[in-house]
Amino acid sequence: MNYSPPLELTNLHINQSKIDASVIWLHGLGADGYDFEPVAKQLLKPDALPNVRFILPHAPEMAITRNNGYVMPAWYDIYGVIPVSEEDEAGINASQRYIESLIQTEINRGIPSERILVAGFSQGGAIALHTVLRYPQKLAGILALSTYLPLHSKLTAEAHVANQNTPIFMAHGIFDDVISLDMSKLSRDLLQNCQYFVDWHEYNMAHSVCAEEIADIQEFLKQVLS
Repeated sequence: MNYSPPLELTNLHINQSKIDASVIWLHGLGADGYDFEPVAKQLLKPDALPNVRFILPHAPEMAITRNNGYVMPAWYDIYGVIPVSEEDEAGINASQRYIESLIQTEINRGIPSERILVAGFSQGGAIALHTVLRYPQKLAGILALSTYLPLHSKLTAEAHVANQNTPIFMAHGIFDDVISLDMSKLSRDLLQNCQYFVDWHEYNMAHSVCAEEIADIQEFLKQVLS
């Protein structure tokens, strides 16, 4: 897979040597790292998250089976309608390895693993959940937005105890017609049944983000990165 260098954002009013936390934020299908640049900039307003670096990676281009083979940025292939009956396990695992490499880059830059959070919207949120729950070092948290848990039948066998108590902010729009609210709730229930702490939120929106959600995300980030 060919990955373009991620977009990086920090608070320009802060000495860059003071950066002590990182948020790796994954976009959804057909988008790129610039999709959530406005949200990251809003979250980085002075005095909100002053010492945080946002990493906004770009998914590689691939043919999407569900979209008649149309080539677009994607973290993995999608074969049929949602809810899925067949999943691109190889593609999901490839994205997991790439996100793990971004986490390692932040660790190499001096950020402790427990100060690194992985976020994602839709397909990106699925990769965020999949990756963090299997990661062998403690991470700060997960933002799983308008998404679901992929390869859920393998979670028990593959999950790592290091992130058993990692907080999960999970949010969904009640009018989402791409990934249904019920599908996301099934993932939430599965995670809770596996003793994960899920901070669940619902919003009056479709497959998108809203101002109320961004405010709640900011509070969550302040809590886990304080």
